Amino acid sequence: MSQDLRSTPVARSSAHPAQFAGANETPSRAHHTAPLANLCDALDAMFEACVKFPEPSDSTFFARSMRIALAEAAANPDLLTSAQREGSTENYRRHLLAADPHGRYAIAALVWQPRQASPVHAHHTWCGYAVIDGTLSETVFEWNGAQHCASATRTQARNTGAVSFVRGGKGGIHRLGNCSDAPAVSLHIYGVAGAQIATHVNDIVRAADAPALV
Repeated sequence: MSQDLRSTPVARSSAHPAQFAGANETPSRAHHTAPLANLCDALDAMFEACVKFPEPSDSTFFARSMRIALAEAAANPDLLTSAQREGSTENYRRHLLAADPHGRYAIAALVWQPRQASPVHAHHTWCGYAVIDGTLSETVFEWNGAQHCASATRTQARNTGAVSFVRGGKGGIHRLGNCSDAPAVSLHIYGVAGAQIATHVNDIVRAADAPALV
């Protein structure tokens, strides 16, 4: 009898500011919402279509398809349960929704209370996100290899429905935060196994001038 391992527990990590919710209670495939199951199916098909690429995320097809899949999933009001929309008063909260049994991706919902933000970071892996509810503020940074720090280049509002995809490396340094007076929720897909979501996604970098959340 085969066992569905798509939902893998995530280890807690004090090195990451996010609060984990239900780390050992990730829904099994049988308990996924229909939109989440559809998202997993779409991701599986993307990887199958890019099987000849040494790194699937290098394919323009993969990047384009990821944005489409994120947008479609985030637009469905039935994607998340009420428990997966719960936040934390301490830091932004991350709910692991699904993890690929082959370790190719992990899907999470992040809940941001007002004035909560991520650290300035690059990514060890490819990742994509879509804003489900509310508005996030994204500050983009440029890496200065000579000074070993990042400098802010622009800040933009990321409203409901906004979608982003970046490949791994210091070419995609940013910080996400909630500058509004209402909670915000975002959907994230990372190119790691579920058990590595706390340790193998964010690459925290030093910023010369990170604008304050206002």
